[in-house]
Amino acid sequence: MKAGPFSSPRWEKLHVAASAHSHAGHRLPGLPLQAHVLWVSLHCLLFSCSTAPPCYFLGNPLSFTMGAVVVDDAPSGVKAPDGGWGWAILFGGFVITGFSYAFPKAVSVFFKELIREFGVGYSDTAWISSILLAMLYGTGPLCSVCVNWFGCRPVMLVGGLFASLGMVTASFCTSILQLYLTAGVITGLGLALNFQPSLIMLNRYFDKRRPLANGLAAAGSPVFLCTLSPLGQILQHEYGWRGGFLILGGMLLNCCVCGALMRPLEPPKKSEAAKELTEKKTKKKLLDFSVFKDGGFLVYTVAASIMVLGLFVPPVFVVSYAKDLGYPDTKSAFLLSILGFVDIFARPICGVVAGLKWVRPRCVYLFSFAMLFNGIADLIGSMSINYGGLAAFCIFFGISYGMVGALQFEVLMAIVGTQKFSSAIGLVLLAEAVAVLVGPPSAGKLLDATGRYMFVFIIAGVEVVCSALVLALGNFFCVKKKSEEPQTKEEAAEREELNKSEDKTPEDAKVDSIEVEQFLKDEPEKNGEVVTNPETCV
Repeated sequence: MKAGPFSSPRWEKLHVAASAHSHAGHRLPGLPLQAHVLWVSLHCLLFSCSTAPPCYFLGNPLSFTMGAVVVDDAPSGVKAPDGGWGWAILFGGFVITGFSYAFPKAVSVFFKELIREFGVGYSDTAWISSILLAMLYGTGPLCSVCVNWFGCRPVMLVGGLFASLGMVTASFCTSILQLYLTAGVITGLGLALNFQPSLIMLNRYFDKRRPLANGLAAAGSPVFLCTLSPLGQILQHEYGWRGGFLILGGMLLNCCVCGALMRPLEPPKKSEAAKELTEKKTKKKLLDFSVFKDGGFLVYTVAASIMVLGLFVPPVFVVSYAKDLGYPDTKSAFLLSILGFVDIFARPICGVVAGLKWVRPRCVYLFSFAMLFNGIADLIGSMSINYGGLAAFCIFFGISYGMVGALQFEVLMAIVGTQKFSSAIGLVLLAEAVAVLVGPPSAGKLLDATGRYMFVFIIAGVEVVCSALVLALGNFFCVKKKSEEPQTKEEAAEREELNKSEDKTPEDAKVDSIEVEQFLKDEPEKNGEVVTNPETCV
């Protein structure tokens, strides 16, 4: 194993000392305890960096002077490898997706403690998850601009630092408003700066295997949900919510390691003339608004915005629902583990199905079915009156939620293509941000007003069902005909060019034929011979 940047005797001693101290069972009150648990979290990251191969960081030289960074703009002529280093990209995307989507749900296990600590209601604590998701979605255009300007890797490294800083700072907060700023805004921004670039890189490294790659990367969400929810309960019990936030902040630094894996694709070598011509033709836009001319993109954006109004509500409230029915905290949190366990298998399987030849062209309808399935699961789950009913709801919700997670970005990629994906995903996430910001808090207000979780789940189910109908009907009646027109125009343009080239060819051939024929006729006269060849005679 090659030595890393932290592989020195001093770092090894620190690593051993921290490990021994963490296993010795020392518990220190106040700030020393927080400093200790932060170090226990951070030393794992430092040791993983010290044992990582140098290619993780130096596979394609990364300058910390942002102007010198190689921009991941997916240059034309680069073919997706569908493997190779793409599997490392897939692993990084798996971890980033897990943190991005599981974190807002996993934080909900701390809500009861936050309510007691600050004397607030359900709707007030729900704003933390809502702000996290709103930042993840609402900063989409900002992330697109940063990626197109600096590249995916430096953006993800900075995002990992922001995500960690937000949770570490949140552990020292003394009011719910401070939590909104730290755990909500700062951590949400950091996760956003990691999430979007990881998707962009994944879709650049995979083409034929893209549905499978998206499904496997999306499986990071349920895997981390199964892990972070019980971990959150343990941390809350052992260290309180403050110590738990501090340790989670240390764990988020691993986003920087994932960002280091995002090596840009290298364009094929070209001559200087061809390079200049390519640069003139392809001027990179920081944000491409031409995607709004695509009817499929518009229908997708509207449907997705309606969907997220209710999509994230059940996972946020299902734990509190079980606690309200009188079940203990650990058993209630286990519902999220059930949901996540089912979700783990649903996403890769759905990715495999979406990659089938006869399914992939109709992937948008499979996505519509997934949303319909999810909405119906919410409606049926609203009638749960015991733990068994909630467990059954989590199973069916996990299947449908996994299908939605595996297909949402695959469908968007199929609609807009590789070149416009970085801009399209940013604009879609911005459109969804308002709905994400409104969804869980509105459900919390409804819960505070009625005191019944049934109405919360019914509203969420109706919203998701409506989004499924909008996507399916809009695509069938509006998009199908419009999507054929650009193809026809492109084909017509290509045919025109071919016709022009064909028109020129006969003229050139005619001149060549006359010259050859004249040569053959003149040559025998010079030699005093007359040669008749049926192939050359006219």
